[in-house]
Amino acid sequence: MVKRRVFTPDFKAQVVLEELTGVKDREQLCREHQLSSQVLRRWQEEFVARAPEIFSTTPSRGEEQARIAELERLVGRLTLELEVAKKASHILTSRSPASGR
Repeated sequence: MVKRRVFTPDFKAQVVLEELTGVKDREQLCREHQLSSQVLRRWQEEFVARAPEIFSTTPSRGEEQARIAELERLVGRLTLELEVAKKASHILTSRSPASGR
C-alpha cells in the first residue's frame, strides 16, 4: 500500500506562486517536487478560487464586532436590571412586619 504524501498549505502556496509569477514553469516544479501536473493544476485552481476570501474577511470581522458590541450592551442592561431586582427584593424582605407595611 502506497502512503500518500501530505503537503502543508504554505508549501502548496509557495509552489503555486512560483508557477503563477513565472519563477518556474509547471514541468520544472513537478520534477523538483515529484508532483503530477494534475495535482499542481488542482492546487492552482483552488488557490485562485479562494483568493477572494482574503479580501472578504474584513467586512465579516466588522459584523462580528457589531454583534459583540450589541451583546455587551445587552449584558450591561441585564446586569443593571438584576442589581435593581436584588435591591428591591432586599428592601421588601427587610421591612419589619410590625411596622404594618
